[in-house]
Amino acid sequence: MRQVPHWGKIGCVTLEWVALAVWVGGMIVLSGAVIPAVFNIFGGQDSGGMFLTRAFEGYQRFVIGASVILCVAAWFRWWSGDPMVAVGRSEITVLVVMVMIAGLIIMVLHPHAAELQAQAFAMKDQTAKKAALESLFRVLMPIRSLYMLNLVLGLILIGIKAKRSLDQGGQGV
Repeated sequence: MRQVPHWGKIGCVTLEWVALAVWVGGMIVLSGAVIPAVFNIFGGQDSGGMFLTRAFEGYQRFVIGASVILCVAAWFRWWSGDPMVAVGRSEITVLVVMVMIAGLIIMVLHPHAAELQAQAFAMKDQTAKKAALESLFRVLMPIRSLYMLNLVLGLILIGIKAKRSLDQGGQGV
């Protein structure tokens, strides 16, 4: 076990909780408040859709930051060798899957959906626009499902961390 200051471990675990709060809380706010409000306030599908695209791009930047914090913190806890902040296999598995899903959305699926959206919104012919929007919605459906899966995985990761803390009788960092 390496000599890591107690406050260093406290800071590490705190940053992990904040990163999870941003990741999970951000998706809850987007899904539960922002999306319904956008379509109730903005007049058209075009302006509301463009706003949501930008909102999700902002959320994705936060997810990238949260991913970095969670991965670095897990490495730091593993590196410390301290059993009080040990990194479990289930925790690593869930984190890796979350980061992979986020990477797939951010690097592959979202850029493709944004391109389809721009093409659809640029069309003047209503029949062509309708077909383009249907194509966009076919891409958005798996993206939504992956976001919800990542939300559930984030909640599971919070549960894993809470269980570890309780199993230590509150004596963990």
